[in-house]
Amino acid sequence: MRPISFKRHRFPLDAIRHAIWLYFRFTLSIRDVEELMLQRGIPVSREAVRCWIIKFGPLIAANLRRRRNPPTGRWHLDEMVVKIAGRRMYL
Repeated sequence: MRPISFKRHRFPLDAIRHAIWLYFRFTLSIRDVEELMLQRGIPVSREAVRCWIIKFGPLIAANLRRRRNPPTGRWHLDEMVVKIAGRRMYL
């Protein structure tokens, strides 16, 4: 995993990560992210959030893709039907 450099940014690393996480995880608008950050006591502008999303969003996504396990031929089922004494039971 390639480390992401947050140098030369006014806000702390955790604030930037949290804003990016809010935007992508909950599909919020940039204005909503700005309001949520303000409620947490971090006055940040929409333009700053937009720049963070453009700059760090693809880097974080690439790191997550690299960390993900490769697909295998094994499948896992969520539901299963079992026949017991002539009755079908869904598990």
